[in-house]
Amino acid sequence: MASNVILVLNCGSSSIKFALFDAAHQSMPRAPLWSGKVQGIGGPTPSFDLAGQPPQPITLDAEHPNTAALALIRERVLAQLQGQRPAAVAHRVVHGGQHYFAPTRVTQQVIDELRSYIPLAPLHQPFPLKAMSLLQAQHPDLPQVAVFDTAFHRTADPVEQMFALPWSAWERGVRRYGFHGLSYEYMSHALPERHGDAARGRTIVAHLGSGASLCAMQDLKSRATTMGFSALDGLMMGTRCGALDPGAVIYLMEIEKLSLAEVGRMLYHDSGLLGVSGVSPDPRVLLPLEAGNERVRTALALYVRRIVREIGALTAVLGGLDMLVFTAGIGENNAELRRRVCEQLGWLGIQLDAEANARHDAVISSTGSQILVGVEATNEEWVAASAAQQLLAVNG
Repeated sequence: MASNVILVLNCGSSSIKFALFDAAHQSMPRAPLWSGKVQGIGGPTPSFDLAGQPPQPITLDAEHPNTAALALIRERVLAQLQGQRPAAVAHRVVHGGQHYFAPTRVTQQVIDELRSYIPLAPLHQPFPLKAMSLLQAQHPDLPQVAVFDTAFHRTADPVEQMFALPWSAWERGVRRYGFHGLSYEYMSHALPERHGDAARGRTIVAHLGSGASLCAMQDLKSRATTMGFSALDGLMMGTRCGALDPGAVIYLMEIEKLSLAEVGRMLYHDSGLLGVSGVSPDPRVLLPLEAGNERVRTALALYVRRIVREIGALTAVLGGLDMLVFTAGIGENNAELRRRVCEQLGWLGIQLDAEANARHDAVISSTGSQILVGVEATNEEWVAASAAQQLLAVNG
């Protein structure tokens, strides 16, 4: 028997986030009924973490840890629903390629086509597809919906989606797709609720987490973004390099003789804050160490500078700036990095309220600031659940 609950799965290589949402009414509540994550998948100390509770150490099959983690989540979800199955499962999929922009009912053909995009997002794309295939085999009558991170940026001007490559590359799908679309889609709902029509103006949202990007929005739609063909482009991230001269890649392969696999590992796993600092990809670890470690200081300075530089570029695209909003794990919770970014943007007329920033208030700019600066928690899971509800008309 099916419930009126939608399960959202956000599957990565080392963690799987899950959330249950009440779809009994057309206006779905933002807060999940139940949520958590399995993290440390493939590592020595995996855990099952429920929201608001201490992590529970777990043991996963060493040969198939992702499959084991999904099985554990399935078991716990069924227990939480007292034996009822979810009405549907929504999957966050990072890359929809040239063909998938709207939420899509999952079929074997869809899975096969999405698998062809794995090279475009190797850290993210394989894992929701594995979950889809397993659920399809175990519960063939359970509706599944794929929701795409690239979809939100389809409203960007075509020149923002193009590379200056031969036209045939554009026709083959080599273009700037942009990512973190579910997060920015949530901002398009949350910001006007909090700030009214001001949110429809020239807004830049900074999604700063282990992955990071910026989105220039106007009238609540994407006009430009910093990530491009892959999730490597744009800002410096925890372990990813961000924008890079392609000549550097040619040099690494031709002169230093790094293999394709070695270059891929360097750019995705060994660069960013981790690569420059040599210590950690996490600013919470790095900030207390910077006074005594020059590489850590350099890493944090570069991280901030890349954000500042790209905000300047996107401000030019928008023709000015009315609102700057920080979101995601670092953006929502790291007051010091927000302060450093905004300090370097003082030329725009940004002034922070130090106490509001320290409290992570919804508005952290002072009354004299020419630009509103805000902090807004993102909710990608709700966006995915809402998309599934609308596509499948779960609430009848």
